[in-house]
Order: sequence, then structure tokens, then C-alpha cells
Amino acid sequence: MPLNPTRDLMLSATTAGVGIGAFNVIHLETAEALVAGAEAAGLSVILQISQNCASYHGGLEPIAVATLAVARAASVPVAVHLDHAEDEGLAYQAIDLGFGSVMYDGAHLDYAENVAVTARVVERAHAANVYVEAELGKVGGKDGAHTPGVRTDPAEAVAFVAATGVDALAVAVGSSHAMTERSAALDAELIARLHAALDVPLVLHGSSGASDAQITAAIRAGMTKINVSTHLNGFFTSAIRDYLDANPAVVDSRRYLAVGRRAVAEEAARLLSLFALHGSGLRNTEHRSAEETG
Repeated sequence: MPLNPTRDLMLSATTAGVGIGAFNVIHLETAEALVAGAEAAGLSVILQISQNCASYHGGLEPIAVATLAVARAASVPVAVHLDHAEDEGLAYQAIDLGFGSVMYDGAHLDYAENVAVTARVVERAHAANVYVEAELGKVGGKDGAHTPGVRTDPAEAVAFVAATGVDALAVAVGSSHAMTERSAALDAELIARLHAALDVPLVLHGSSGASDAQITAAIRAGMTKINVSTHLNGFFTSAIRDYLDANPAVVDSRRYLAVGRRAVAEEAARLLSLFALHGSGLRNTEHRSAEETG
């Protein structure tokens, strides 16, 4: 199946009023696992490559080329997205490589500079028909530090979207990155307020720290794109650890990487099905018109 534009997958989810999984690629095995999970569930998935992942691989191109190839070979719709790019130039490289979307993360900047740089990225991306996500109201935990109490202000969010022209907005509603326990309390009332105020889809970062019940409540309140990384990494690592404990003499890395890949595929399929079954059913006309004219 040809590579799918992120715009199309997001429009489908918002029209149906359901969530769509956006899962982070760490290496080739996770890209393969995430697509296998999507195929098992018969559902779309967004594969994300972060700036940190690109740095790990010595640059964006090697892992991007591999991930794009896996996406193109899938039997279900798959899009490829650049996640948390604080480097403006990396966003432009992803556009040139054929990504369906980029997230420029200017949340570390002051508001005016965040608007200015994000608007530049949007202009370049839209010229190539690439979808753009941005973040407002810094989501905690980027460097392992939990930052409770940070929230996105709806009025500021409306102004930010109008000033930048972004297609989707990641908002701070109680989650935090890199959580290994699913103990975050998401603010469903704030999510509903943000959804009512904005004409672009909402994105939940730090979803690994939220329980199934918290995530499904967030989707019903108006959240569309659900980002998951740490939670799935845990399945990969646990499966490999168990395999090596049971097979201490193994030296062929393919043996244990295959076990990790299978574990991620199974959990990815479960999460995608969970997200697709829960929604408000109310999120269509305003998002549809905004995205079709974006």
C-alpha cells in the first residue's frame, strides 16, 4: 500500500470521532512491530521518529529511509511523522525525505518566538502538502523531570493556532513524558474545553503514563492523536529480558529481538483497537472543514 498522508489519517479519525495511535520508532524492529500490530488490528497507525531517535542513529536519514520502507510495504494505512523536533532544520529535512507530517516543538521558547518559528515551519511544510503539529503549554518530563500542574490555556491555544496555521496541537492536560507507571490523571474537562475552542485536532503526548481508562476518557472528551513510546518500549525490553533469562547461551541477537518485536506488535494491536473503539462521535464538521481547507 502506498505511504499515506498524515492529514488523511487524522481527518478519518476526527470525522469518526475516535483516537488514532501514533507510536514511536526506536529502531527497525519497532517499526516492523508497529506495522505488524496495525495489520493484526486492521487499523491505521502513525509511525513517529523523534529528534532523539535521529540522534541515536547518527542522523535522520538512516532510520527514516528504513521506516518509510516498512510503512510503504504495509497492508493497512500507515503515515510517518517527525516527533518533537526542536531543530527547525530537522523538520525541513523530514519534509524533504517524504514524511507526511512534522512536529515542530517550540515549547521551550517564549510565546512570541514559538509562534514565529512555528509559522515558518508551517509555511514550508504546507508548500509540500505536509501536515504540521505543534505544542503549547509544555508537557512535562522531556528530561525525566515530572512537571505537575502545567496546563494549556484554551484562549492562548486559539490565538496560537490562528497565528501559526498549524494542523494539530499537542496540549498539556496532565500527562508527562517517559513515565513508567500509568498513574497520570488527565484533565478531561480541560480537554473538552480545548476541543470546543479549537478547529484542529488535539494530540496527547506522554500517554504512556495514563491508564486505558484515562486515555479512553480523553478520547471521548475530544483527544484524537494518542502518542505512545515508553509503554511499548517496556514490552520490548521485558520480553527480551525474560527470553535471555531463559536462554542464557543465546548469541544470535535476532532470536531475542524477534521476541521483543512480537511483544510490541501484540500491545500495539491492543492499543490501536482500544483507541478506535472510544470516541465522542461529535468531532467532525468543524475539523473536517478546517482540514480540507488547510
